[in-house]
Amino acid sequence: MRQSRADGFDEFVEARWSALFHLARLLTGGDRHRAEDLLQEGLLKLWSAWPKVAGQAPEAYLRQILVRAAARSARRRWWGERPTEDLPETPVGQDLAAVVEERTRLESALALLSARQRAAVVLRYYQDLPEAQVAEVMGCPVGTARSLTSRGVAKLREALTEANEPAR
Repeated sequence: MRQSRADGFDEFVEARWSALFHLARLLTGGDRHRAEDLLQEGLLKLWSAWPKVAGQAPEAYLRQILVRAAARSARRRWWGERPTEDLPETPVGQDLAAVVEERTRLESALALLSARQRAAVVLRYYQDLPEAQVAEVMGCPVGTARSLTSRGVAKLREALTEANEPAR
């Protein structure tokens, strides 16, 4: 039984791990640890359904699992973390590339969006899905998906513009 269920699953995970982890990270607003948990939860559910979805579209199935699980986890009030004003010191001599800085800014801005807006923006622009498919994955009408995407992008622009303005 184990061998027939595992046929292709390991290869799928190995081939798509990086992209799936990045998707999970974007859905969690850049939180690496929550992204790992989200992806593991999604892969566990995919494993259970693997014989049914292996020949069809396992990535689309997993994407839907991730979006729903991210929305569910975003409704939790507390993650056991306490925000603080004092950040730990960064090691001296480390050179951070502009790409990493830009990614961090984007992930921080994504974290400001609601879970549904974040999911809509990530699915539409990172996953490059058409509006109809975004709506299908999110389980809502196309108009709602379009509205969530539009408002999410507007909020992202505002957050990224404010981050670029010099302090007065």
